[in-house]
Amino acid sequence: MVVVGAGMAGVQTAVALREQGYEGPVTLLGAEPHPPYDRPPLSKAVLLGTADGSAFDVDFEGLGIGLRLGVAVTGVRPAEHLVDTDAGPVPYTALVLATGADPLALPGTQDHPAVHVLRTLDDATRLRPVLADRRTVVVVGAGWIGAEFATAAREAGCHVTVVEAAERPLAGALPAEAAEPMAAWYAEQGVELLTGVAVSRVEDHGVRLADGRLLPADAVVVGIGARPATGFLAGSGIALDPHGAVLADGVLRASVPDVYAVGDCASFPSARYGRRLLVHHWDNALQGPRTVAAALTGQEPDPYDPVPYFWSEQFGRFVQYAGHHAPEDLLVHRGDPHSAAWSLCWLSPAGALRAVLTVGRPRDLTQGRKLIASGAPLTPSLVADPTVPLKSATA
Repeated sequence: MVVVGAGMAGVQTAVALREQGYEGPVTLLGAEPHPPYDRPPLSKAVLLGTADGSAFDVDFEGLGIGLRLGVAVTGVRPAEHLVDTDAGPVPYTALVLATGADPLALPGTQDHPAVHVLRTLDDATRLRPVLADRRTVVVVGAGWIGAEFATAAREAGCHVTVVEAAERPLAGALPAEAAEPMAAWYAEQGVELLTGVAVSRVEDHGVRLADGRLLPADAVVVGIGARPATGFLAGSGIALDPHGAVLADGVLRASVPDVYAVGDCASFPSARYGRRLLVHHWDNALQGPRTVAAALTGQEPDPYDPVPYFWSEQFGRFVQYAGHHAPEDLLVHRGDPHSAAWSLCWLSPAGALRAVLTVGRPRDLTQGRKLIASGAPLTPSLVADPTVPLKSATA
């Protein structure tokens, strides 16, 4: 078994193969030279210098997992069962693609020394002096990573401005009812948020906006999204979806024999939501490997159809989201979104809970996640009452 990608999805796949009884050779290929590590601490403890790393507590040698680091994959030849790398070809009996996603670059800034992204341990290491010296920082993009970085930078004492081309934060992820209250969080923490304005270019001493303004900046951090890291699959015959993710089936098999895909680089069909999902979050990278390992060890796993889940720590708040919502779902408020603790629930036309967003209400998240999985219909008026436990809102 060869696993490409030594992040959460790849490591968990290798470990799950052993846990589920596979005794043959397992090789884990990682492009980075560092021992495999967890990514969430990068935007918190590692960035702020309170931790030097976040290596996984996995005994690779003891598990008999061959770890090859600093090896970049350049292609796959399914007909020959070979993975091409910059260190030579690697044969496989079965291949698992767990290459994650690459951050989108701001056009024209790829080689600019003051422009940063935050995806890898090296990225966080390069940004630590910026925070330690309390520099002036411009963040491009008011998404999840932009908000988390801005939080850390303010905690370190930096002057921070966040620029968002859309009219509100998280415009691509949440409706206005959810995102607009979050805009106030920036000002509360002393962060200037500029919305509805695009970046024209990065200059020597700052960021030039499309309206002509120049924002002074010692460093620019770009958080405008990510795309599946699948460019090396060009010409392989492995089918990709319109987003560039590996087109996986219900047990995360790719379109060619003996190849699977898991985590940020794969999309999968969801019977629960009636559509294909591409989930760029930690929990998906943790859960999917169990399905892949079961399929590879000759079991018959249930179709992979999790309730997606993620969390974000920003501006002194713990934000959690479970599920997947669509425009046709009914949005129900639980509590005042301008208060310290509130939730939003999305109900299907039949009344089933489809998704829940919580701010400081962890019980709503725990109960809501179970209700989403069960598909039980709820009474909207009870859902809207924050004094009623969600589990008691069943119709």
